[in-house]
Amino acid sequence: MQGLLAALLFAPLALIAGCSGLVSQNSSTQTAPSQTQTFSLSGAISPTTGGSGATVTLSGAANATATADSSGAFKFTGLANGTYSVVPNHTGYTFSPTSQNATVNGANVTGVNFTASAQTGSTFSISGTISPVAGGSGAAVALSGAATGTTTANSSGVYTFTGLKNGSYAVTPSRTGYTFSPSSQAATVNGANVTGINFTASATVAHSATTSWTASTSVVAGYNVYRGSVSGGPYTKINGSLISGLTFTDSTVLSSQTYFFVATAVDGSGNESVFSNEVTALIP
Repeated sequence: MQGLLAALLFAPLALIAGCSGLVSQNSSTQTAPSQTQTFSLSGAISPTTGGSGATVTLSGAANATATADSSGAFKFTGLANGTYSVVPNHTGYTFSPTSQNATVNGANVTGVNFTASAQTGSTFSISGTISPVAGGSGAAVALSGAATGTTTANSSGVYTFTGLKNGSYAVTPSRTGYTFSPSSQAATVNGANVTGINFTASATVAHSATTSWTASTSVVAGYNVYRGSVSGGPYTKINGSLISGLTFTDSTVLSSQTYFFVATAVDGSGNESVFSNEVTALIP
């Protein structure tokens, strides 16, 4: 009896110990999931005149594009291990070397550098728009600076100067009856076309001044009207042929100016009277 009781008492203990060992074994074999590490590839394009804004293309183990910053620096991130090709591009420039291979192998790659050289003989353009169309269409546009020229804006107010070398220029629009804001703009060509040199046209307000007088008591062939910018003269005749009526409208006056008008009577023999009394016109 004692032997049987001992067997019954020890059996559960053996089973419990076995369960404990099994739990311990499962815990020791659990591991965290692995993560793929990525790296970067970077470089610079010099000088900054050719590097700034250049497009850099990456191909090979992955494909991507990047734009070099104002210092000519560029960078690709999130790259897996592998072999890549790097090619820069910027209108008006050639690069040395034209491309480079780079291998990412467990670390970031730096110093993938290029030198940019302006292409000899390349020419570029300056373009823009004059709006609204009512003022821009047909406007004359003058170019000065490193080269000179004139062109006419098309029916949409768009103008373009082509065949330009690198250099500093000024663009000035003009059209009768309009003013422009700004009146002129500077543009620098540096290895690329220049766009967006835009202007706003505003119609100038037309002004006029109408003078009238009392008919002469003598028989006359007509009248002349004279205008001056100073009271008392001197005066300049502003009508072409003799005026048969008793009024005259001057449409050549300018805003913010003051004018002084007098009239004379002319007989059939061409004899002209003295000046009439002076009248003043203040143009707003």
